[in-house]
Amino acid sequence: MTITALKPAVKTPGRWNIFVDGVYSFSLSDDQVLQAKVKVGLELTEETLAALKDESILGKAYARALDLILRRWRSRRELEEYARRKEWAEAITSQVIARLEARGYVNDQRFAESWVRSRNAVKPTSRRKLELELRQKGIAAELIQQVLSDSGEHNESSMLHRLVVKKKKRYPDDQKLMAYLARQGFSFDDIKQAIKEEVSSSE
Repeated sequence: MTITALKPAVKTPGRWNIFVDGVYSFSLSDDQVLQAKVKVGLELTEETLAALKDESILGKAYARALDLILRRWRSRRELEEYARRKEWAEAITSQVIARLEARGYVNDQRFAESWVRSRNAVKPTSRRKLELELRQKGIAAELIQQVLSDSGEHNESSMLHRLVVKKKKRYPDDQKLMAYLARQGFSFDDIKQAIKEEVSSSE
């Protein structure tokens, strides 16, 4: 068996369609072509062809996972769940995640830090709710506590007061405001106190 042509993939820039004995066989990324030293005229054994096809599957899975991460940081569990939805083989999933971790694209601590910063900046919420969200993303309990403790941005009291001021116009009725704040994970007593203090300061 001989590689007879390498043609750029039309729909996927950066990938090459590989033809063996005049027939399309598999595709590889630019890096994979270089690493495997694939070129026209290369003779292949059955074992070599099988290995290249496996590398093709791995490359496609890696590219999809990387594209997902580039939209926003993902936790390891999120990637594992994505792989299950795509029905990847366990070996492919393990190799993809290992490559991403080695290159710094998957790091649960960095993910947790980014998640907390983003939530505090865009939609402030309670420590309790942040803990729940991070647990749902598969972050270890010890790491959650470390990240939240290290985050100087998360001051529960000041954040609650900010929300009371910000949402008061949207929820002029105190009961509705309290219900909203409760959904963000703040305790009933803290909510009552924050609303009381805001009312006093505005009088």
